Amino acid sequence: MGTTPGKNGLTYADAGVDIDAGNELVRRIGPIAKSTARSGSDAGLGGFGGLFDLKAAGFEDPVLVAANDGTGTKLKIAIETNDVSTIGIDLVAMCVNDLIVQGAEPLFFLDYFSTGHLEIEQATKIIEGIAEGCRQADCALIGGETAEMPGLYAKGDFDLAGFSVGAAERGTLLPTNNIAAGDALIGLPSSGVHSNGFSLVRKILEINGLDWSSPAPFEDGKTLGEAFLTPTKIYVKELLPLLQSGLVKALAHITGGGLPENLPRVLPEGLGAKIDTSTWDRPPVFSWLQKSGGIEEAELLRTFNCGIGMVLVVSPEEATRLDLPDAVWIGEITDSGTVEIA
Repeated sequence: MGTTPGKNGLTYADAGVDIDAGNELVRRIGPIAKSTARSGSDAGLGGFGGLFDLKAAGFEDPVLVAANDGTGTKLKIAIETNDVSTIGIDLVAMCVNDLIVQGAEPLFFLDYFSTGHLEIEQATKIIEGIAEGCRQADCALIGGETAEMPGLYAKGDFDLAGFSVGAAERGTLLPTNNIAAGDALIGLPSSGVHSNGFSLVRKILEINGLDWSSPAPFEDGKTLGEAFLTPTKIYVKELLPLLQSGLVKALAHITGGGLPENLPRVLPEGLGAKIDTSTWDRPPVFSWLQKSGGIEEAELLRTFNCGIGMVLVVSPEEATRLDLPDAVWIGEITDSGTVEIA
């Protein structure tokens, strides 16, 4: 018969899981979650599930819309630079931006954080970033899961996933059924690369002998790590009033696949689009990536957002009524059935 090590035998901590650290993290993030409370939720933590009251949030006959996502390999930059302060904003953005394009108001958010060894300070900063994203979207952080799984992750690695639920009154979901040739395409600027294409970004740095501490040639005073960790823009608060006014026929969140592949997702069969890239100033980061990686224009456009993070489809008449200071006309709907970008 074998013997158990130690006076009192093995503990969970001996196997690499610290229950006390997990409890301390929950204690710390309780007030952080409460800071995201909104109508319909008190954003309290500690139960076996999060609660949300649709009636208290003002809905009468709602349809629920759900989305989940991660941050892709942008997470590697946060890990390698030891700057996890904004990756939580990216996590929220990738979910809530997908809800708003369907005409749904984001209501609540849950996160999944898994790591080989729980570092309380690191985890707290990550959750603080998630809470900031939730505040930007007026979306309550009502729960989540922290998993310590020794042996599954390399030292220092962790993973993040997010889940969000929104709602819209029945009959108000997007896209509408009246999109037509001649409708205007209005673009909203991105804050940078957002959270897509980072495997290619990392490859470009590798072939150019650069690292995250190298100065960013396209952004004065910042390292490449700092510049590329600029969080994804959250469009919820500026778009919700437009949805409620009925001005918008469709929205497209420009993520992986860029304009050529995301815009067709919201168009009826038989319709296409013509986009004029000269109508907006492409942020310098994309020109640097293109030059440093020798990337063809078509490949650049189908990998990155190239400066446009959200596209609105509106009638030509309504385009002039949009109260969006940063918006730019980028093209129009056609009956070609394809997306043409010039």
